Amino acid sequence: MEQAPVLWFETITNADVPIVGGKNASLGEMVRELAVKGVRVPTGFATTADAYRAFIAASGIEPGIRELIRHYHAGEATLQDAGEGIRALILDAEIPGDLTEAIRTAYDELAARLKLKNPAVAVRSSATAEDLPDASFAGQQETFLNVRGHRALQDACKRCFASLFTDRAISYREAKGFDHFDVALSIGIQQMVRSDLAGSGVIFTIDTETGFPRVAVISAAWGLGETVVQGSVDPDKYVVFKPLLADPAARPIIEKACGGKAIRMVYAEGGSKRTRIVETRPAERRRFVLRDDEIVELARWAVIVEQHYGRPMDLEWAKDGETGLLYLVQARPETVQSALGSSSFQRYSLTAHGSPILTGAAIGTAIAAGKACVIRDVADIARFPDGAILVTENTDPDWVPVMKRAAGIITDHGGNTSHAAIVSRELGVPAIVGTGSGTATLEDGQEITLSCASGDTGHVYEGLLDFEQEEIDVGSLPETKTQVMVNVADPAAAFQWWRLPAQGVGLARMEFIINNLIKVHPMALLHPERVSAEDNRKIRELTRGSASPADYFVEALSHGIARLAAPYHPHPAIVRLSDFKTNEYSHLIGGEAFEPDEENPMLGFRGASRYYNERYREGFALECRALKQVRDELGFTNVIVMVPFCRTPAEADRVIAAMAEHGLRRGENGLQIYMMCEIPSNVVLAGKFATRFDGFSIGSNDLTQLVLGVDRDSGVLAPLFDERDEAVKIMIAQAIAKAHAAGIKIGICGQAPSNYPDFAAFLVAEGIDSISLNPDSFVQTITTIAAAEKSAG
Repeated sequence: MEQAPVLWFETITNADVPIVGGKNASLGEMVRELAVKGVRVPTGFATTADAYRAFIAASGIEPGIRELIRHYHAGEATLQDAGEGIRALILDAEIPGDLTEAIRTAYDELAARLKLKNPAVAVRSSATAEDLPDASFAGQQETFLNVRGHRALQDACKRCFASLFTDRAISYREAKGFDHFDVALSIGIQQMVRSDLAGSGVIFTIDTETGFPRVAVISAAWGLGETVVQGSVDPDKYVVFKPLLADPAARPIIEKACGGKAIRMVYAEGGSKRTRIVETRPAERRRFVLRDDEIVELARWAVIVEQHYGRPMDLEWAKDGETGLLYLVQARPETVQSALGSSSFQRYSLTAHGSPILTGAAIGTAIAAGKACVIRDVADIARFPDGAILVTENTDPDWVPVMKRAAGIITDHGGNTSHAAIVSRELGVPAIVGTGSGTATLEDGQEITLSCASGDTGHVYEGLLDFEQEEIDVGSLPETKTQVMVNVADPAAAFQWWRLPAQGVGLARMEFIINNLIKVHPMALLHPERVSAEDNRKIRELTRGSASPADYFVEALSHGIARLAAPYHPHPAIVRLSDFKTNEYSHLIGGEAFEPDEENPMLGFRGASRYYNERYREGFALECRALKQVRDELGFTNVIVMVPFCRTPAEADRVIAAMAEHGLRRGENGLQIYMMCEIPSNVVLAGKFATRFDGFSIGSNDLTQLVLGVDRDSGVLAPLFDERDEAVKIMIAQAIAKAHAAGIKIGICGQAPSNYPDFAAFLVAEGIDSISLNPDSFVQTITTIAAAEKSAG
């Protein structure tokens, strides 16, 4: 051996990949360089690549290994037979005495450092070509947990050496073009964190589905982390907006989803097994693994690691149940999204529609259609036909050969950091994981469509639905004087369009979050005594795990708004207060008890009139609480609050007073309040409204129907509904002129500029400050706006 057979982590740097492999080099780098910045990494040591080569040479087994590989290449032996033969050669060989003694001495020193007798250690493999930017090597070699004592440690080390030639490792190296003898194995022996008594998981410093680079995505489950990596558990998911972590007072958690966490891996007591799987208690399944302060601490560490390495990272963390301390236990480069550019992206969309028969976590953003092939046991993968959609409980590295041949993948279990998710991303195969019942719901040979194109939630549909694929190039879009923004509503899909050069969110609709995510009328949460027994049962189910029903509403709404505000931060995000009509509110759970029956809801109890009325005043307070939390606690001070359907200046005063009463005071912490300019009175009295608000946003749909007296939902009158009507354009031109005369900004949020290039030209000619578009029309319309600006001089 050219160097010492064992090196302590604190002596290793990232430049030592040829000596100790990517995994151990990264651990050493973090111990050496990042501990001083507060990042906690368990101590340990590593055997060297030369020690592995010396073992192979001293045991005399290299010729036998080469012969078995030759037989496999010649077709004289199967992969399974060749792999089994090589592993048997390694397991039957003796580790050289000097390496055995070096491991023994280092283990005793580790015990002395920890002041423990026979401390439990994790024994991890680290290949010298592992964790390089072009190959993740996820799970190709073995890890052994809860290893105690000299004999068990020596046995685990030999098994690590043998795992360099698992069938999957052999197959993976051949696919990646690595010569088997150019790859050596280092073993990391690391203090075990007692996460069996707490929890553990994975962190990505980039959104793994869209490539949005400004978030950290954390998964968490009870017990040892192998269940998360294997995908055998449905973990919690937390998303943190990284730029706001620089503010020590901010808590920028923009998503918290409680996973099922049905099982946990713990230490085994007695016998030959070192770990075992046990069921979690119902209370644990409903509880988050991490507190908010712990989520933020891990996210801060993730940013430190990412900045140190200068690239997106894939990290593993663990919490010690005895001390309560958090640790990072692994760090490797993220290898999929970070390799993609930011100037173009693929967009998939269904052109036919159906009702989903399954949902789960979407992996990727693509769509696949084909026949389901349901396989529960890896021993049966030989019957998988090319181009089918693989349906299974969960995957491990033994499934990779068939995953490569699949058009799509569906699993019962796992989250977005499971093995199935990681490998699907690397292969570019769309997947939906954690469906809960895919293998039970779908039949072998059933024609299905798998869609990951609508955000974080993936949908499986019956039949082969038509879809389209589009390449969107944002690198050559023109610059405009007009502020071009986007309209958004669905938090799950918010990150899909981050590459657009939008200058903020011109309209963030609160109604989608309330209707699709919260699902309950806010007054029903506050007054269960007025709600039916069945609706109260649904409310208890939805709000389980929250401190109170009101907190459920505030947390869900604040997280949803934050996700909408994040992609274009620090540009403004204009969030409209709820603008349901009474018939829409009544469809929410518990809503019928609180809404009047109106003949014409479009002109009824909606918008501003609700916020100070006793019928809804308490519900409005919850909306204000959520917005205050988004701005003051999460840190999104770019959020502007917008009041819809405000009929008179006196009503504006009442709304602004109600907002102040609930903690949203205009000007405080930079808060701006805008008004939807969508009623003729808003235009006629624009000067008076402008003294009360910081900006206007023209709602062309309502303004058109009220100027022309046309019900916008009437099919009979549809030919008369036209934003380009002369009367409507006169009103819009007056609104723009009056806003500018009062010194406030004015924009428009509607589809008319996208649908009609001449209407966009009209807005530009009138000097409108901003135009907000639906994301799918952004590329086309910004070109139209630029041309209009050029024509206008």
